[in-house]
Amino acid sequence: MPAVGRVSGGKPMKNGITQFSVLIVSGAQRDAAYIADMLMGGAFRPVSSAQSGGEARRLFLQNSYDLVIINTPVPDEFGYALAEHITEQSAAGVLLIVKSELFEEASARAEACGVLTLRRPVSRPLFYQAVRMLAAVQNRWRRMDGENRKLREKMEEVRIVARAKCILVEYLRMSEQQAHRYIEKQAMDMRTSKRNIAENILKTYN
Repeated sequence: MPAVGRVSGGKPMKNGITQFSVLIVSGAQRDAAYIADMLMGGAFRPVSSAQSGGEARRLFLQNSYDLVIINTPVPDEFGYALAEHITEQSAAGVLLIVKSELFEEASARAEACGVLTLRRPVSRPLFYQAVRMLAAVQNRWRRMDGENRKLREKMEEVRIVARAKCILVEYLRMSEQQAHRYIEKQAMDMRTSKRNIAENILKTYN
C-alpha cells in the first residue's frame, strides 16, 4: 500500500461527513493490510503506509495526516519515539498497538504525550471505537483552531485599521471619528473589507 502524495487533513465529503487521512506504520505488510481493511468503508481516507519509523518521519515532511496508527515494534525502533515526535510536530491523533504483555508499561508512557494505546490482538469493534475517539478529538481541535484563526485575523484587522486611522489623523487632520467613518464608507462603497482599505492607506502614506 504505497504512500500517497501531499495530504491535507480533514476534508469534508460530499455527504457532509468529514474525511480523516491516515498513516499506518507497520513493519509487517500483512498487519498493515489488516489495519487498512478495518478502516475500509468509513470516513478514514486516504490511507497511506510506512514500513519503518524513518520512512514515517520522511512522509511527515511531505504530508500532513489526521491519524497515525503505529503497529509496534517497527524495524528501526519500538515506536515510542516516533509517537512522541508526531505529537510534538503535529496535531495528528496517534494510536499505538502493542503486545498484550507490554500494554501496561506502554500505556503509561504513551499517555504522557497524549497517545492512545491498544493491546494486540485487536478486535474490530475496539479498534474502530479507538479511531473514532481520536477522530472526535481531531474534530474538536479543528473547530478550536478555526475559531482561534478567526480571532487572530480579527485582531490583526483591528491593529491595521487603527494604524490607518492614525495616518489619516496625522496627514489629513481628521478626527478619530472622521477617520473611522472614512474607512467604513470606503469599504462599503468599494465593496471590500475595512482591512483592505486600511492597507491601501498605509501603502499610500508610508
